[in-house]
Amino acid sequence: MTIRAVIFDFGGVVTSSPFEAFERMEETRGLPHGLVRHINAADPDGNAWARFERAEIDAAAFDRLFAEEARALGHDLPGADVLALLAGDVRPRMVAAIDRLKRDRYKLGCITNNVPSGVGAGMALTPDRAAEIAAILARFDEVVESSKVGIRKPDPRIYAMMTDALGMEPTECVYLDDLGINCKPAAAMGMTAIKVATQDQALTDLERALGLDPPFAPSLTPSFQEARP
Repeated sequence: MTIRAVIFDFGGVVTSSPFEAFERMEETRGLPHGLVRHINAADPDGNAWARFERAEIDAAAFDRLFAEEARALGHDLPGADVLALLAGDVRPRMVAAIDRLKRDRYKLGCITNNVPSGVGAGMALTPDRAAEIAAILARFDEVVESSKVGIRKPDPRIYAMMTDALGMEPTECVYLDDLGINCKPAAAMGMTAIKVATQDQALTDLERALGLDPPFAPSLTPSFQEARP
């Protein structure tokens, strides 16, 4: 079936991954590499991170509960220090890719696991960053946020919400995410799933998925860089 829609994760795809910031913080503080990932992966449906992404707890409760989870492993790390690192840097080439796809009349969706912290879906910490993120999100036809719908990836229901909202069959959609665990349900539904490791790799894989063969589109990277809203 022809691809008619492209669905993006936000953090780690459109913006840099918060995991990169977590790792820098861990190194600076002398904490074990991957500590935040480890804490957030333990009890993946019931830990503080999962509950906060479903908006079942507020920021104050997350701060306390995450600190307890870290303390149980012998480390001092308040949840508030983790929240301060969530808003990644915008990747201009990915934004240009979104603009190109919109110009070419693909339906665009964004599924993001986020928390009710900061400003807006991108959890921005400053008004300028919030405005920048809002302008990017306005490009999408549909945005589904875990903290608003009470469901988080990789729950298959959140992907179904998106395909229903776009009016598309899963087989008509490409899905991009930087976490393999979040790509698996999309692929199981019939989407073409792309695990994002780097921008170049993601844009090349997207080119292939959309069937933009050379010489019509020898590389998405230059053409996406040149695209404008």
